[in-house]
Amino acid sequence: MCAHVLVAEDDEMQAELIRRSLLAEGHTATVVHDGAAALDAARRLGPDLVVLDLMLPVIDGFGVCRVLRGGDPEIPVLMLTARSDEDDVLLGLELGADDYMTKPYSPRELMARIRTILRRSGRTAAVREEPAVTAAGISVDPVRHEVRCDGEPVEVTPAEFQILLAMAGEPDRVFSRRQLLQCTRGFDRSSTERAVDVHVMNLRRKIEADPRRPVRLVTVFGVGYKLSGGRP
Repeated sequence: MCAHVLVAEDDEMQAELIRRSLLAEGHTATVVHDGAAALDAARRLGPDLVVLDLMLPVIDGFGVCRVLRGGDPEIPVLMLTARSDEDDVLLGLELGADDYMTKPYSPRELMARIRTILRRSGRTAAVREEPAVTAAGISVDPVRHEVRCDGEPVEVTPAEFQILLAMAGEPDRVFSRRQLLQCTRGFDRSSTERAVDVHVMNLRRKIEADPRRPVRLVTVFGVGYKLSGGRP
């Protein structure tokens, strides 16, 4: 049985990245964008874990954590903060947060922290062991950090892995360069949107029979890229 995770993050692109990563791990997720909505969702849903951004509008993460600990002190809380000040981190932990991560962070590390908290809390019976996502003959396994193309292992960089994970999780969805760049945050912090074209070009060399005529990772002109859901 997998976990239901409440994600309270006002940055919609970051929230969507976390949501997709959770789905790839076999969990379910509810996403909210302010502190009041986070408290309402926590009361209604009784989640197994709350991923909580500190800089939320309406009620900040500190306030949300304080209320949660007064209502259901057993719900684990993983705080996300753009602040590196030690006092903020210590305050979050004193309010009852189980762990924290400083932005920008690696999505892979975030999922590892979530697995550890869920296992330690015992609020979920078992985390899915092989949550690979597959599309167009491409299999992406976020637990083993492996990519296979038609069953054969493919070596990819961390940024390429995150791009494939996002696209395989939603085959045929068109992703803009900006959205794909967001997937690589934590790995390519200094990259620009044009760097996505380089990642795509390199991926095509690895997963396409003819990289000059791609049939898996295709261009949608004027918009971005998509991973074709059908096999080539």
